[in-house]
Amino acid sequence: MDTAYLIRQRQSSHGMEGVFIYNDFFCFTMELPWKDNQTNISCIPTGEYNMDVVKAGKFGLVYWVRNVPGRTSILIHSGNWAGDTSKGLRTHSHGCVLVGMKRGILLGQRAILDSFIARTKLLENTALKPLNINVVGG
Repeated sequence: MDTAYLIRQRQSSHGMEGVFIYNDFFCFTMELPWKDNQTNISCIPTGEYNMDVVKAGKFGLVYWVRNVPGRTSILIHSGNWAGDTSKGLRTHSHGCVLVGMKRGILLGQRAILDSFIARTKLLENTALKPLNINVVGG
């Protein structure tokens, strides 16, 4: 099975910023800050996981990251923010990985942009096949 990489680069209360890499394709990622793998308020632990494409309601086709210890329903989907809500920041993530083509500031908060485009390109470049994902850094 092919492997994709989620390389975490920087963490703040605005989220865990990184990049998703698969062969020649890459996009930016945003996850919730690390809070000991707590459901709905933390990014997932570093490690290697399996991913499959599923249809997930309003998100459409997305990757589902499976076998995350102590967690369920971890998706890679579109969205802009993954801030710490306990500090009054916005989030589109409840533990999932958001993808975007650019990084930027949206309504005064660090964000990723062109997210729908990134999700579409990710699915095109992976040909919807099952993958391993290696989550490193952070």
